[in-house]
Amino acid sequence: MKLWNKKVAGVTVLTMSLLLAACSGDEESTDTGTDAGSDTGGDEGTSEEEVTITYARGVDVTNATDALIAAFEEQNPNINVEYREMPADTGAQHDQYVTILGSQSSEIDVFQADVIWPAEFAQAQYALELDRFIEQDGINLDDYFPGTIQSGNFNGRQYAMPQFTDAGLLYYRTDIVDTPPATWTELIEMAGSLQGEGETEFGYLMQANQYEGMVTNAVEFIASHGGEIINENNEVVVDSPETVAGIQTMIDIVNSEFVPSNILSFQETETNNAWVGGQAVFARNWPYMQATSNDEEVSEVAGNVGFSVLPAAEDGTNAATLGGWMAMINRYSENQEAAWEFVKFITGPEGQKISAQEGGLAPTIESLYEDAEVQEAAPIFAQPEFVETLQNAVPRPVTPIYPRISDIMQVQLSRALAGEITAEEAAATMQEEMEAAIAE
Repeated sequence: MKLWNKKVAGVTVLTMSLLLAACSGDEESTDTGTDAGSDTGGDEGTSEEEVTITYARGVDVTNATDALIAAFEEQNPNINVEYREMPADTGAQHDQYVTILGSQSSEIDVFQADVIWPAEFAQAQYALELDRFIEQDGINLDDYFPGTIQSGNFNGRQYAMPQFTDAGLLYYRTDIVDTPPATWTELIEMAGSLQGEGETEFGYLMQANQYEGMVTNAVEFIASHGGEIINENNEVVVDSPETVAGIQTMIDIVNSEFVPSNILSFQETETNNAWVGGQAVFARNWPYMQATSNDEEVSEVAGNVGFSVLPAAEDGTNAATLGGWMAMINRYSENQEAAWEFVKFITGPEGQKISAQEGGLAPTIESLYEDAEVQEAAPIFAQPEFVETLQNAVPRPVTPIYPRISDIMQVQLSRALAGEITAEEAAATMQEEMEAAIAE
């Protein structure tokens, strides 16, 4: 699945970039002399000697990367940055990084990572711990949205800094709905009663196909009911009353009369197409759909679309699954100090502002949403509902074996949505299989 690809410039760039469409005990540092607590002969980023670092990231169709590098090099004339373009597909990127970093190559210094990669790369000792840099430069991690920091933390150490972010939203038809539902119970009631209004066919759209997007939906249902999958101590806690309640709500909606009969085949594209075609009252999707919704050339609902935070459980909270990308440093980099200077810049206020203005990328630093120039970069940045969603964003399980955990969730949740097993059975089986996977 591609949740986070950038497509076109301007506002659409924002939205498609946001679509992009994420353990063990503390590791001892390797004997390479390049761990976070050591100094290497190549660490010359703060000296006057000129060094060159390589920055790897996926295809960027905007001017953001070039603008970031130009601004950084102007402020750091002794550090040159070479941009290495990686594949647009996140899976292909991941595999190339594993090959490069697994061989302990120093050919790249800084790389952009999907939010679901940091724990895996930390566990494998591909990534450098950033704590000493963060402390020495007085970086206040509280300035960032909590979920974005949590995604880059593994066993109490910070391995990645947030660069830009994304989270799920609830869309609704403003010509049909005055006030969006605050709870899942309200959504179920409103989706059922308003279905058919405004020539709609459905009350609600979501992603329920067996793929990663379905997992992001499930995380939102589970977290809004107070449940977890794997806790901060790398303990599997999915078999709980709260998680079962979240899964049951998801089952109830998928098996309702107000969703499409083929909802189990819906991914983001199907959701977007049905929504812009005016077929639904409510829909869950990523921020990119705001632009497609209001594109008069393709949308039948342009001008009649609002968005809000996703509903909460009756006794729970709002929760949106976190997406986005982070910056990490290769543990085997020969220029760690220079690499950190670049990471600090692109993930700091100035760098994130450039990314917002040049690439429409949503900042991870909350205060930037009060900046008038950032707000002008895209309409969504000026809307309090979007900031509230980012404040409530929760990461997918932070574990070095996330792909395996995701596979387990996809299979068991799909069985539950299809009526083959109950929510209780799904939670119990996931608990057993996840514990076995972690033990291996």
